[in-house]
Amino acid sequence: QEQLMESGGGSVQPGGSLRLSCAAPGYIGTTYCLAWFRQAPGKEREGVAAIETDGTSTYADSVKGRFTISQDNINLYLEIHSVEYEDTAMYYCAIYSFKAGFIPRPQAIPYWGLGTQVTVSS
Repeated sequence: QEQLMESGGGSVQPGGSLRLSCAAPGYIGTTYCLAWFRQAPGKEREGVAAIETDGTSTYADSVKGRFTISQDNINLYLEIHSVEYEDTAMYYCAIYSFKAGFIPRPQAIPYWGLGTQVTVSS
């Protein structure tokens, strides 16, 4: 379907905020679910947040209370607050078509965006 396109990444100081976006007009409003993953250099890709068709959201323990996943008619969003050094990573939006009740494993994701870089530095 339509290409996934992330935006909103950049450099931010500790404690700051960012809002990442992923244009996904062909997927939002369908039976597909959406999620955010991230991958730091030398690390494995990890799930950050997921949102299913009924609006239920799930977060990794490391970001609970700081990140919020949401969507409108064309975009998936990730609001990042109280950013920490450990949040530095390439952030990817992802699409899947099953109900998990948790953030899926990266191996289960069929569609990925190309990513947007978030760098936390003082």
